[in-house]
Amino acid sequence: MLVGVDEELLPIGQFARLGRLSVKQLRHYDELGLLRPAHVDAETGYRYYRPSQARVALSIGLLRSLDVPLAVVGEVLSGAVGALEGVREGLEAELARRRRTLASLERVMADGLPAAPVRVVSEPARRVAVVRERAARQEDVGRATSAALARLLERVYGVSGPGGGPVRLIGLFPVDLDEAVDVEAALVLQDGESGGGAEVRVLSGGRFACATHVGPYDQIPLTVHAVLAWCGERRCAVRGPIREVYVSDPAVTSPDELVTHLMICLEES
Repeated sequence: MLVGVDEELLPIGQFARLGRLSVKQLRHYDELGLLRPAHVDAETGYRYYRPSQARVALSIGLLRSLDVPLAVVGEVLSGAVGALEGVREGLEAELARRRRTLASLERVMADGLPAAPVRVVSEPARRVAVVRERAARQEDVGRATSAALARLLERVYGVSGPGGGPVRLIGLFPVDLDEAVDVEAALVLQDGESGGGAEVRVLSGGRFACATHVGPYDQIPLTVHAVLAWCGERRCAVRGPIREVYVSDPAVTSPDELVTHLMICLEES
């Protein structure tokens, strides 16, 4: 027995087996301050643990198996209230994303690779009110778009919305969505409308490659693929932003029946 070391202390290898962690993990958790050894030999640097620390080791292993980040593991071990709420929200968001991905995959399995009919249309320039929202990543584009549209309608019409008559809402998206990007929601203004404090500008007209998407908004990328493929086959330069023209009102339309026009500029007027 080493001088000054309690007989109850366990060397790191033995404690690793007791706590169902690896020696490498124990050393890492020591460095992070999650699980400090009860004793470290000053000469050899060997770590020793008390059997009572096995509960902490097992708790860390349990939390990590539940995809809890190490920073949050520390909060849980310290007794912080609500420390796991953010982890649950993140897992729910990931589950929702996976479900959307599965739905798109099932559509491809049923219908084949996207090949929506593409037509060339001419669009006039339009005066629009615009609201911008930052999307942290590709998976965040849907949230950012919804947030931008909600803020836009609130600014122009107030929280109750525009009332009767059609409202032409347009989403504007960069072609490349690999990293954090700004997405924009635009509302075509009628004569006399000021935009309610939102940025007002002219959305350029011209000739556009256009395809109609019918179905949930989160499956729109399938139709975007079809338009991009059409442009690629014809060596058409893709001019951003990609436009999504929302024809249907999602408040009264089933997700499977939502109609959206996808437009990519071929030539500005």
